[in-house]
Amino acid sequence: MSDPIDLDGDDLAGVVDLFGALTREELDRALAELAFKRDADPPDAGVIERALADYELVAHDDRLVPGPAAFPALPEGAADLPHILDVEPRSPDRAAVARAVEERFRAETARALAEGDDDAVVRLLDASYDLEAWGPIDLGDARRRLDDAREP
Repeated sequence: MSDPIDLDGDDLAGVVDLFGALTREELDRALAELAFKRDADPPDAGVIERALADYELVAHDDRLVPGPAAFPALPEGAADLPHILDVEPRSPDRAAVARAVEERFRAETARALAEGDDDAVVRLLDASYDLEAWGPIDLGDARRRLDDAREP
């Protein structure tokens, strides 16, 4: 058994960006193809979950799209994926994706504040800047609440 292919959230965002959006199953297939090309095992399923948690990927309408915290990078061998996978390029509705990301962010903010989760507060505060730069989102009120929670 070989080692799993080493990919991070930026790599996953780069693969997804090749197509505009991918379902979870399509991304799994793409990662399996990349691993095969490198004579490695596919990455563990947690790599996608971590990318989602860190806003490097975001889910919308049963598809994954590159997220606001990602710097999409094309992993070695990925340029051939459009020729290997039978997936047409997609153009997700950026405004709808941004609304979904904003709803998720606000729900995570409410949960972090209600639970007094200091780590989540710091993570979300940092993510808020990426989200606003990425899409038509105004998180000023949520950022103030998060920032206030950090005060002693």
